[in-house]
Amino acid sequence: MFIAYFTEQPDSSYPKQVGDDLGYTALLFPNKHFNAPAVADLYQQRLEEYLFVEEMGFDGIMLNEHHNAPFCLQPKCNIFAAVLAGMTKRVKLVLLGNPLPVSDNPVRIAEEIAEIDLISRGRVVSGFIRGGGTEQLSTNANPAYNRERFVEAHDLIIKTWTEPGPWRWEGQHYQLRVVNPWMLPLQKPHPRVWIPGVASRETVQFAAEHRYPFVALNTTMDATMRVWQTYEETARRVGYEVGPENRGYQIRVHVQDTQAKALECAREYLWMQGEFVGVTHPVWHSPAGYVSPRLRQAFVEVVNGRRPNVANLAGTSVESMVATDQLIAGTPDQVIKRLRHILETARPGILHLWGSDGNISHKDTLRCIELLGQEVLPALREIGKDLGLNSPFDVDAPVSLAHTPQEHRQPLAAVGGDYRRAPAEGPTC
Repeated sequence: MFIAYFTEQPDSSYPKQVGDDLGYTALLFPNKHFNAPAVADLYQQRLEEYLFVEEMGFDGIMLNEHHNAPFCLQPKCNIFAAVLAGMTKRVKLVLLGNPLPVSDNPVRIAEEIAEIDLISRGRVVSGFIRGGGTEQLSTNANPAYNRERFVEAHDLIIKTWTEPGPWRWEGQHYQLRVVNPWMLPLQKPHPRVWIPGVASRETVQFAAEHRYPFVALNTTMDATMRVWQTYEETARRVGYEVGPENRGYQIRVHVQDTQAKALECAREYLWMQGEFVGVTHPVWHSPAGYVSPRLRQAFVEVVNGRRPNVANLAGTSVESMVATDQLIAGTPDQVIKRLRHILETARPGILHLWGSDGNISHKDTLRCIELLGQEVLPALREIGKDLGLNSPFDVDAPVSLAHTPQEHRQPLAAVGGDYRRAPAEGPTC
């Protein structure tokens, strides 16, 4: 089993009352409240914590990316990954991930990840995401094209990593006269790709079609089992059977020497009303065209009060979250017991432990990491071994390009007309 550490890297230095008064802390939350000296200190604390994560025996460090909100201090996860690539020696750097649709040049993303892979000597796991609804607005990306741009950008990056240049790309959303980067990854055919997500059926299907592991982000057990059902149905349709190596799960976990101390720290997971995407207006969170018609209907029902908003933890007590395994907090023995239940039920070969959030202090975060490393991780590895929870690294599953659209795998040129019927041997400058 592969076990990684994660935190959103929140900026909790802004005046909380301002966010409460405005009613939002994302997209239009005024950046005059950004406290640069405090954030510089937070960055140094995170670096110290990540180095301690490696020392305590974690297999990986998961990094993510978000924009225009204080809940995440990584507007470019590749930058922090590059820093860690030079500072760490062993841990995998799991990028979950780069939001493809908001980029106007996916080849730049391919180059950045390749550079990190070289610096780290092949320790990158590359995750691709669609990006949040607010991020479509903050980057001036058309939400209606989000899914199309995601798929095309993915295909372009994979081809960039695997097919020698120079060649030309003339796609629906990206047109590049020359693709011939002098920066290719160390891992062959390319770094492993994992896809994170919450409830998008289409994203789960995309991951399964490409045999990419899908990492469910702190979903309830009921929702997680529905995700696995969709993944398994899709996998059978394209010709393979699913194992633990295809399943990943992220869960909020905080451990301290006493249950009282753990619960005290765990209350910080309700920071920003428990919204891990920031407190935002519903229309910003899910702009028209961003989600499928099925999810759009569910969104309207939530807004109109005809369906509960299970993603919003506002008003939820820490005790109720712990009781429903949305958050695991306690002593090492208590945490191990609850995580055993998670592993037995969800059977993931990839487990990401979300160890800190909100205003949990640097000292308490370090103690949590220490207890996780010394007591929790050894027990989880034994449980994983007993349950046969092999990770992708245990089975060394080959990367499949079988479902990359053919027109994007071949050299392309557009001289008018349909570019998909006009292959060319190289670029025309």
